[in-house]
Amino acid sequence: MKNHNEISSFIWNVCDDVLRGLFKQHEYGDVILPFIVLRRMDCVLESHKDDILKVHNEYKNNFEDTSKIIETKLNLKFSNYSRYDLKRLKEEPSKLSENFYDYLTSFSTNVQDIVQNFGLQKHIDKLDSNDKLYLLVEKFTEIDLHPSVVDNYVMGNIFEELLRKFSEMSNETSGEHYTPRDVVNLLVSLVFSTEKEVLKDPNKIISLYDPCCGTGGMLTIGKDWIHQNINSDVDVNLFGQELNPQTYSICKSDMLITGEEPK
Repeated sequence: MKNHNEISSFIWNVCDDVLRGLFKQHEYGDVILPFIVLRRMDCVLESHKDDILKVHNEYKNNFEDTSKIIETKLNLKFSNYSRYDLKRLKEEPSKLSENFYDYLTSFSTNVQDIVQNFGLQKHIDKLDSNDKLYLLVEKFTEIDLHPSVVDNYVMGNIFEELLRKFSEMSNETSGEHYTPRDVVNLLVSLVFSTEKEVLKDPNKIISLYDPCCGTGGMLTIGKDWIHQNINSDVDVNLFGQELNPQTYSICKSDMLITGEEPK
């Protein structure tokens, strides 16, 4: 599955298969969105997992948190030194909830506030006590969300489609959480088309700031538009803030995965 409609439909079916009857419809997003982020992060780290564990085991007796060492040695933006990921969690169904906690708390510091802002732990407990946690984990391991398979543009469309549906269920205005990518592209082109001559200057460094950045689409598309239409060498620094904890977590995880500076 690479098409955003296929993946969105798959995830929507997961809601019906696993969450229906256990959660109210307007709560689906609170469970599903963090699982999408966790699965995407797993896919990024999967090829590095054995090396991460090797470095962690080498230094764990000397350091309480080995994340910084792991990231420096392996040139990673984030890490998870648990021996578990969503796929490996399925190997011990009887200890799934306990191992899931180990998995979440072993992410590097720059991912911890993503997890905390999602408030996932209470949902994990509810899923586990109703024998739904294994099924949800199993469903999500069926899709490959690695950026080489599902690029950032498609991932953005997936988030937007799901956010729209979840917002409609909770009687919220969809625009409070996202702006469609086509509209963002138009806005970005209008903002920067008058600045082309200035931005063509060599060795240019600019900053983009969005004070209500949502999932970060305006920032990342702005940077891409400048590189593709004006100057591929310009250094673009992205800054944003976001009040909604869910969309903040989505934005920050996207920045981590795409190699931006989420700090």
